[in-house]
Amino acid sequence: MHQGLLHYYNNLTKLRNNCPDAVVYYVNSLIGVLHMRNRTCAAFLLLVTLFIPCLHAQNTIGLPEVVNYSKQLYHAGTQNWAIRQGRTGVMYFANNEGLLTFDGIYWRTYPLPNKTKVRSLEIGPDNRIYIGGENEFGYFTPDERGALHYVSLRSLVHERDRGFADIWNVAVLNGAVFFRASNRIFVYEDNAITVFSGGSHWRFLGVANSMAVAQDAVSGLLRYDNGRWMPWITGGDLPAEYLTTALLPVDKEAALLVTMDAGIFRLAGERATRLQSAFIDQVRTERIYAATRVNDELIALATSLGGCYIVTNEGKFVHRFARPDGLQNNNVLSVFRDRDKNLWLGLDNGIDFIAYDNAIKTMYPAAAKDEAGYASVIHQGRLYVGTSNGLYAVPVGQFGDLSYVKGTFTAVAHSRGQVWGLAEINGKLLMAHHEGIFEVEGNAARQVVKRNGFWGFLPLSRIYPVRKVAVGNYNGVNFLEYDGQAFKPTGSVQGFDVASRFLCTDVREENVIWTSHPYRGVYKLTLADNGQSQSRLYTHKDGLPLSLNHNYIYKVKNKILVATEKGIYEYNAGTDRFQSSVYYNGIFKGLGVRYLKEDQTGNVWFVRGKELGVVDMTSGSPKIIFLPEINHKMVSGFEYIHPLNEENILIGGEKGIYHINYKKYKQHKSHIDVQVRAMRSTGKADTLLFGGYFGEVNDVKKQSEEQVPHVANRLNSVSFEFSSTLFSQQSSIEYAYFLEGFDNNWSNWSARSSKEYTHLPPGQYTFKVKARNNFGSESEVAGYSFVILPPWYQTIWAYLGYGVLVLGMAWLFYKWQEKRFLRQQEQHLQEQKRLQYLHQLELEKSEKEIIKLKNEKLEAEILHKNTDLATSAMHLVQKAELLSKLKSDLVKITRSAEDDKINDDLKKMIKVVADENKVDKDWGQFSRHFDSVHSNFLIALKEKYPNLTANELKMSAYLRMNLSSKEIAQLMNISLRGVEVSRYRLRKKLQLPTEVNMFNFFLGFHFDESKEKA
Repeated sequence: MHQGLLHYYNNLTKLRNNCPDAVVYYVNSLIGVLHMRNRTCAAFLLLVTLFIPCLHAQNTIGLPEVVNYSKQLYHAGTQNWAIRQGRTGVMYFANNEGLLTFDGIYWRTYPLPNKTKVRSLEIGPDNRIYIGGENEFGYFTPDERGALHYVSLRSLVHERDRGFADIWNVAVLNGAVFFRASNRIFVYEDNAITVFSGGSHWRFLGVANSMAVAQDAVSGLLRYDNGRWMPWITGGDLPAEYLTTALLPVDKEAALLVTMDAGIFRLAGERATRLQSAFIDQVRTERIYAATRVNDELIALATSLGGCYIVTNEGKFVHRFARPDGLQNNNVLSVFRDRDKNLWLGLDNGIDFIAYDNAIKTMYPAAAKDEAGYASVIHQGRLYVGTSNGLYAVPVGQFGDLSYVKGTFTAVAHSRGQVWGLAEINGKLLMAHHEGIFEVEGNAARQVVKRNGFWGFLPLSRIYPVRKVAVGNYNGVNFLEYDGQAFKPTGSVQGFDVASRFLCTDVREENVIWTSHPYRGVYKLTLADNGQSQSRLYTHKDGLPLSLNHNYIYKVKNKILVATEKGIYEYNAGTDRFQSSVYYNGIFKGLGVRYLKEDQTGNVWFVRGKELGVVDMTSGSPKIIFLPEINHKMVSGFEYIHPLNEENILIGGEKGIYHINYKKYKQHKSHIDVQVRAMRSTGKADTLLFGGYFGEVNDVKKQSEEQVPHVANRLNSVSFEFSSTLFSQQSSIEYAYFLEGFDNNWSNWSARSSKEYTHLPPGQYTFKVKARNNFGSESEVAGYSFVILPPWYQTIWAYLGYGVLVLGMAWLFYKWQEKRFLRQQEQHLQEQKRLQYLHQLELEKSEKEIIKLKNEKLEAEILHKNTDLATSAMHLVQKAELLSKLKSDLVKITRSAEDDKINDDLKKMIKVVADENKVDKDWGQFSRHFDSVHSNFLIALKEKYPNLTANELKMSAYLRMNLSSKEIAQLMNISLRGVEVSRYRLRKKLQLPTEVNMFNFFLGFHFDESKEKA
């Protein structure tokens, strides 16, 4: 037990002057010891631990920006095992769900065919991306569309050697590609695979100083020489058991061997020398999983437990990035430095980007990193930062770039609450606080004035020591007076109750204070020795804009300026009026500035909306430079800018204070490029037409004529994606694009990284895009040419078809014309025939008219003859009646006459009358006459109905003549009843239904002349 305590004591003593953050390891161990049964020993160890002075390895007070890319953002797997960057700037990650790429804007995932994890990757000498996965290795290369696709090399391995698991390392040397599994090393060269089984277990594979180096569990470190693995390190400090995780070159002859938990060793010749560093001895307890060079002097160590450490070649601590410093978690699986000296960390869950070489960093005074920064000052070798919840201080000593000072902010006692302003006056540090005015001494604050709400301080003299200081408060202006020892309150401006956050003086009138309120206007306070100060409000009558809102007063280059919604106004002491500033409005050109601050070199920092910019005067002519990295990060309405010097510009932020090394910022102009990353058809379903590569992934070729795609017309609605791989300046990059063959001019600059075109007409196009940063530096123009094919009905084959169709239609037209001519001839003949026919019809019509007239005449004649027949028949009836009556009278006379001679004469007369009254004789004459009039009606009727009697024929003739029943009764010498009976019998013989009129029947009955002729 005592040996265990001694071990802890010795290690803590070693860390006395250089204790790393890894002291957490010892604290955790201490907690374990506290559970020991020997509570006395535990108490002793606790006392030793508490009382041994330990200087923690401290981060710099300025931390570079850390950008978190979560799994939900890049839409792939959790773990990221390796990272590389191509010559075009695109980043490649070995991810659990495949190869992951990032071009600054767009993430894309390319899974393996067997959907396994990608454990390792490297860009080969042939510019392909070689990867190792689970029981799989091969490479990604672009297809004919420029989109990545996978080619497996497993088929080149003999069947007996395919029993391997994960490929943990991929390395490239002299045209050969090495793949390491635990039980195999595969060397791919000249399209063939060489397999090395090893002695027991391959633990590591890497390249350094033009050597391929592998670690075997039994044989140790081996180097690859002419197809064989030869022993390399044969002596030195290497332990019996270790696991190599990285091999980093130091110079042409030496390298650093990084192990997971055995430390770091310097390899030179054939010997290994342990890097003597107490810090490294502690970091190794956090399991160093990967390492890379940051620059020639620094290396980055990725650990499984403590995040990422930046150390020197000698093992001294420089930086630490862990979860408290912005990482998503502390389990870092891979680390990589890109071409712009930024660090990429592949985490156990996510990807983090560290803008390590950026000129803008963040200072977090509060450990929670959630307090806004409102004020700062350097006083007696300390940096004081006022936040939304108190004052913090950190020793800085002599410094160049303040962000590189190492230290830890501590809270200043008695300062909790809102700190609005800090000022060093007469060697005293004054703090304007929500609860009053305080004087700060060291790490404690003492209240001078107890009153709610003070904004800031304005010395009223340029002579040291300053006797009087104006302090703006929530309800006016107060004064402090210096008595040679301390500041004491000496009243206020009576009658003036406007909140005075903005204070400045005119160098020509030291008894004048200018102040403004964002919603009440601009005021001039004239101070009097007797304390009867006066205030005056300046309005539109004094040259300012009509609105009193959003007017902010500042002193820039010894001139009183007011920033308004209508531009910058300048005070003219001669006229006691404000006037529009020609100089500054000519610079800002309506930008709508509301904050102005001059630095020591004459540059003017400003805020527009939520954007930070500076009017740079160093080149002779004013030039506006925006700093988009700070956009939307300042406290809106309470912006704060403190320019210490050109290397140290402090900006108040929503979380902490931003530090800008403006000198470095202007010099750090990384090469800006732009690439067309994809072209898609945006129809019913997206179709990838171009995947971003003109050659291999590491080529920088331009598009060749053979690579110009011919796009079907149905895909003529297209979209383009483009990006710049300047990762640390993504917020400052703007793009402009131009579709040659369609657009007339370049588009306006914007942050938009995609463009859509719908329903492009057929033709040849070239999409061009360029990028620029906030300094106005433009990239070279990137372009992609393509051809939109005409629709099928505008192709050559279609036109040939149209030609054939036209010829066919011409032939058809000719045939149609021919047929039309023949048809016209036929129509002419038909017309002639028709005319002849019409003529014939006219003739026939005339004939028919004549016939009709004749028929009418005949009908009239028949009617007349019928009338005559009827009259004749009546006459015969009357004659018969008369003769019958005459005969009857003569018979009566003969009976009464006595003379025989007279009787004989009478008898002769009776005989004559009787002979004259023979009906049959009269009927025969009547029937012959009737048939001649009615076309042998009676003969035809008798022929068709031979069983008709003479009386029935008579009845038929009388009915044909349309005689009434009474007339028929008289002609036939029968009663009306007899006529009805005769008609009934006649209908029955003729078999006529009762509904048929007998007159109509007889009227339609005629004699068949053809039969008569036959």
